[in-house]
Amino acid sequence: MRFLSNYCLAVVLVLFSCKEREEEKPKVIYEEPTLKVVNKIDTTQIKVADLPVHMEGTSYLLHPFGEVRVYDSKANSSYGSSSTGRVSYAVSNYNRYEITGFLKNIYIQHIDSVHSRPLTDKSLLIQTATYLNTFTQKSKKEILVYSISDMDTNRDGKLDANDIKSLYISNISGENFKKISPDFQELIDWNLIEVSNRLYFRTIQDSNKNGDFDKDDAVFYYFVDLMDAEWKLNEYKPFN
Repeated sequence: MRFLSNYCLAVVLVLFSCKEREEEKPKVIYEEPTLKVVNKIDTTQIKVADLPVHMEGTSYLLHPFGEVRVYDSKANSSYGSSSTGRVSYAVSNYNRYEITGFLKNIYIQHIDSVHSRPLTDKSLLIQTATYLNTFTQKSKKEILVYSISDMDTNRDGKLDANDIKSLYISNISGENFKKISPDFQELIDWNLIEVSNRLYFRTIQDSNKNGDFDKDDAVFYYFVDLMDAEWKLNEYKPFN
């Protein structure tokens, strides 16, 4: 009887493991020639902005903008009903000089103005926005660096952390907002080298077109000269 119980448990674990593998989705799907984000209607989503963040030494306030979800106590209840349970209105976290979260946009406001404007008019998911404080102290150039998902690469109809993450850059005012990593290359990490005024970063590309990033894929190395007005992308090879 004990052997039978252990056997049944092993079968259940195997089936569960197989189910998990089946539910894993590739990060890139190549079936369609174009990528499009499909905005699914969800009446439980509420648009909200966090209180503004001020990066020390700058003349701008940053308003992180996103969506919060209302968790109802009844499956069929609607937002605003008496059965509404738990609501969290926080859409971001702020750790000195960096905003993190799953943001739809950032609204930027000069401290002498009552008006703000969006960083972008495109559909994006901003996961981090980092102010290069130490670089500013040296160069007087106020720059933000972002990690962003900008394409529905796994074609599930939404932008989320399961899509490819790219590297963007802008001035603190939101001007010159541009993508600096190539399309379809996943951002691995980035680093500021102040002695050369360069922003270095690595990406990985799905070279074998299997939809995932693995050891058989190519890693690329780039840098951007932050003193260059156009922030031109430069590829380099750290080894021959």
